[in-house]
Amino acid sequence: MFLFIVGLIILLVGGYFYSKYVESQLNLDDRPTPAVAKADGIDFVAMPKWKNWLINLLNIAGTGPILGPIQGILFGKIAFLAIPIGCVIAGATHDLLVGTMSMRNGGAQVPRLVGKYLGNATRKVYNIVIGILLLLTGTVFVYTPGDLLANDVLGLGDGSKGIWIIYAVIFAYYILSTVLPIDQLIGRIYPLFGAFLIISAVGVLFGVLTKGASHLEFAGAGYLSEHPLGQRFIPAFFITVACGILSGFHGSQVTLVSRTIASERENRATFYSTMIAEGIIAMVWAAGAMVIFSQGIVPLDTRATLMVGEISKYFMGNIGGLLAIIGVIVLPITSGDTAFRSLRLIVAEELNIDQKVPAKRIAVAAVLFIPAILILVWAKNDPNGFNLLWRYFGFTNQLVAIFALATATSYLLNNNGNYWIALVPELFYAFIVFSFIISDKGVGFGADYNIAYILGAIISIVIAVLTVRKARKNQDRIANIILN
Repeated sequence: MFLFIVGLIILLVGGYFYSKYVESQLNLDDRPTPAVAKADGIDFVAMPKWKNWLINLLNIAGTGPILGPIQGILFGKIAFLAIPIGCVIAGATHDLLVGTMSMRNGGAQVPRLVGKYLGNATRKVYNIVIGILLLLTGTVFVYTPGDLLANDVLGLGDGSKGIWIIYAVIFAYYILSTVLPIDQLIGRIYPLFGAFLIISAVGVLFGVLTKGASHLEFAGAGYLSEHPLGQRFIPAFFITVACGILSGFHGSQVTLVSRTIASERENRATFYSTMIAEGIIAMVWAAGAMVIFSQGIVPLDTRATLMVGEISKYFMGNIGGLLAIIGVIVLPITSGDTAFRSLRLIVAEELNIDQKVPAKRIAVAAVLFIPAILILVWAKNDPNGFNLLWRYFGFTNQLVAIFALATATSYLLNNNGNYWIALVPELFYAFIVFSFIISDKGVGFGADYNIAYILGAIISIVIAVLTVRKARKNQDRIANIILN
């Protein structure tokens, strides 16, 4: 319990002071924001501060800060330190930097930011990676809420044909939320979804504090526990617990909200504090899973999606547990819809397709849902489909974050800010991503860990050096670029 409380203090107190420092490097002022200067009633729509905060939280807090920590706690109680420290220094900083860069560049999506600050060659590579990530994200966030609804609410079971009807309904909602103006659907229903999110998080937290205080560690283990699959804490933990620590997916989401904020003065509260809130959600569900696992209530190899129901019912009873499960179902849906919306905007922005015309928005969206449906069919028909889908999602997610942090490094360097606040997380996560893909036997090359660590360190240093050199070389070019 002590380490859990310390972690929460790091999130709240550390986040407050560090966010003030990061904000000071951005020189936020009262210039007109894209929501005001480019208002179009569709994507550029000024909304109240509280609504932007809630929408951004629900956009970024999918099942990642729940399923990831449930799996990550198997590495031991060190998770209660790694999650908050990473969230404060890396994840929340990433979100504030990307959101502000987007606002300073007319609400541009991340590909344009990458092109401006790192060059068009890097931008082309990024477009491929972000496209894959958003498709995987949208698919994961159909798969997980659909299965939770079928298994834990309706009791249909994995093999039921009815689950495909649930998937179809979720896809139908995603299509509407992708093409309708942002304030017509997303802006109206998210406050209701937010209520379920708060109920589930507060309920599990209260249960942990009252029923699980003496079960927040594995018996006989120290800070680190032996993972049941033999995975190493470094790098696997930081890939597994992507959301809640650092998530590249967030870059595609904060750029949406950068188009709905009326004043830059709201940036720290909207972008940084929502990530801190996601870190708290991750801590709560990690603690809930620790209690369940440590008491032997379920085996250590229990699937994460099934653990959601077990945790909810154990701490909140049948009725409260049902409300918590509904909250967890809501989370991925509120990220899946904006994942597809972001992908639509990126594709339209890259191909210069006018999104004020409804028919063109629908056409772009229709093309995007076809590969998502194919990925879902594959994942459901492969016995190990979800595990592989989640690992590819986690790897791609962190790879995208490296691009964003490199872009932020260049932005800060070119605007006289302390670029180390972006470069250090970039260096660390480059090491994590490449050592993971080199060592992992499921989605990677399966090399020895020592070899993976050496190669990962070399690659990460090279990437950091190239980032700084690229930024310095492009200073004159960046100064002359105007994004329309």
